[in-house]
Amino acid sequence: MNRFEIIEKIGAQHHTGNTESGEFSYPTALKSIGKNIKDYQKGNSGKNHQYLDIRFENERLAILVETKNKFSKWDKAKIQKQLQDYVRYEKAYSDKRIVAILAETDGDDVWVWYGQSVIIDDDHKIEEETILKSFEEYEEICFGKVNDKIKVIDSIKTLNEKLHSDGVHEKLRSQFVGTCLLALKNGLVYENVKETLNPKTGKNIKPEGVVINSIKDILEGLLTKGGSINKASKLAILNNKVLDDQDVQSLTYKELSDILKYIDINIVPYINDKNTAGQDLLNLFFTTFNKYVGKSDKNQAFTPDHICGFMSKVVGVNKYSRVLDPCCGSGAFLVRAMTDAMDDCETEDEREKVKQEQIFGIEYEEGAFGLSSTNMLIHGDGNSNVVQDSIFNRGKWVEDSNINVVLMNPPYNATKKFCDPNYTKNWKGNKKEDPSKGFHFIEWVASRVSPMCKMAVLLPMQAAIGTSADVKEFKKKMLDKYTLDAVFSLPVEIFYPGAAAVAVCMIFDLSQKHSKANKETFFGYYRDDKFTKRKGLGRIEMTDENGASLWVKTEEEWLDLYKNRKVVPGLSVMKKIDHKDEWLAEAFMETDYSNLTQMDFEQTVRDYYSYIIKDGEENA
Repeated sequence: MNRFEIIEKIGAQHHTGNTESGEFSYPTALKSIGKNIKDYQKGNSGKNHQYLDIRFENERLAILVETKNKFSKWDKAKIQKQLQDYVRYEKAYSDKRIVAILAETDGDDVWVWYGQSVIIDDDHKIEEETILKSFEEYEEICFGKVNDKIKVIDSIKTLNEKLHSDGVHEKLRSQFVGTCLLALKNGLVYENVKETLNPKTGKNIKPEGVVINSIKDILEGLLTKGGSINKASKLAILNNKVLDDQDVQSLTYKELSDILKYIDINIVPYINDKNTAGQDLLNLFFTTFNKYVGKSDKNQAFTPDHICGFMSKVVGVNKYSRVLDPCCGSGAFLVRAMTDAMDDCETEDEREKVKQEQIFGIEYEEGAFGLSSTNMLIHGDGNSNVVQDSIFNRGKWVEDSNINVVLMNPPYNATKKFCDPNYTKNWKGNKKEDPSKGFHFIEWVASRVSPMCKMAVLLPMQAAIGTSADVKEFKKKMLDKYTLDAVFSLPVEIFYPGAAAVAVCMIFDLSQKHSKANKETFFGYYRDDKFTKRKGLGRIEMTDENGASLWVKTEEEWLDLYKNRKVVPGLSVMKKIDHKDEWLAEAFMETDYSNLTQMDFEQTVRDYYSYIIKDGEENA
């Protein structure tokens, strides 16, 4: 297949070359963004490894193609190393997902690599990929279809109804299904199971008991393999609190096998470790289930996956990151950080190091801790350093972990028992909930991580406005020690259908105090993420006329504005602030009146009244 045929097959409209011959020069590309290729060359990478034969791209995917006349005429290790060099340069040049291809021009052989890390060797080659595909086909492999999310949510709705009719309590459902999902991904046999004899007791075990025991064996094997530091506590939650629960134990074999079959057919195919869509869908699975729980539990603010991904990109998570989420909930931040860090890896050893040594989580609530453990295991482990405890009992552990990235969404209205005892001892008798609106969690963590750490945290709008004495106190404490790098005003109903809080994302640089940094803070008015509410489905990604996600383009714009400190009316502003100011784009931003419509005015009024009503409920 010659060069022209390769370009036509993958898609000429996506082909991008920056030399006269149509090749792609990485020295030129990196120089255009202020980088030097020499900083990314390893070993004996020479000039011959600087010009990629053919490159394709869109806003989220880059396809790298290196051609050889006949693979048999070349040293396989050398040409694979050459392609690995191009992958490394591409990662330095763009944030795009990568498909790397070696293609013959005097033959038809094609070798393809993609996935979390794009490690170019025989072990990671995608064996089933033997012919070239179109750009759109590779894009679907790497990201999946947006509509798949709607299919999964519909499946979850049906599954929820099934679990309800089978008598599984709503608080148990998410963890039970997550546990089943994990077992199914690891070879659980659930069909045509017969009654068997227990060799230890001599008693018969019914088929449903055989299946439950098989799930337990799979869980124990996974936790043992991962070397988890708290294997016993995780098994106790997943076994005693889930699999041994009366609701699960009372399931008949038919009910249990029907549940497993439904998950196997309708959910497992979408949970793919090799692409981002699989990860997105799994977190969607957990957060969607949350909307079916009782009203008393709905104040949990599970962070949407696309916001987790945005925050991870903002702080630049990579293979050197040591990431902490001290209020990790279902593990969405940890999973995203782990996958983003592994995207930056080039060897299996680097991937294992990320999973075993660089991801740290703390969760107080038992059910959420079980969810986070399951979530991490489904995505290839990484749960070794996730513990169940109060963060305020883990000061020394955090200090010893040398954390350089914090991704965090603390509770906004925590009761006294969940807060720092050194803070609550000074509360007046009438205080029932955290008056700092989660800020004291942030300040406590900041004081115990590396001074080179960057923090991306979600807090309610009240924390940014700072009208109460407690919030003002913590705003001052943070600026007295650290720099407020950025604040993003996020969509009003970001946690829908969970908590009603209106959230902002704050970025702190812990290397120096705010006044010494003497810099302007970036404020982004990032209210429109191109998601929309849909009855029965929650917030769903919007697409263009070709079915492409509008969020992808929106995220790219948000990151570009922030990283390049661009001021755009209606979207962003730069401002020097102190602790007395409102930390919101709305307080400083110029309005681009040329784009305003009657609909914008009406929407703003609705949002304002919505905020007043919700804020009144929260403070009632």
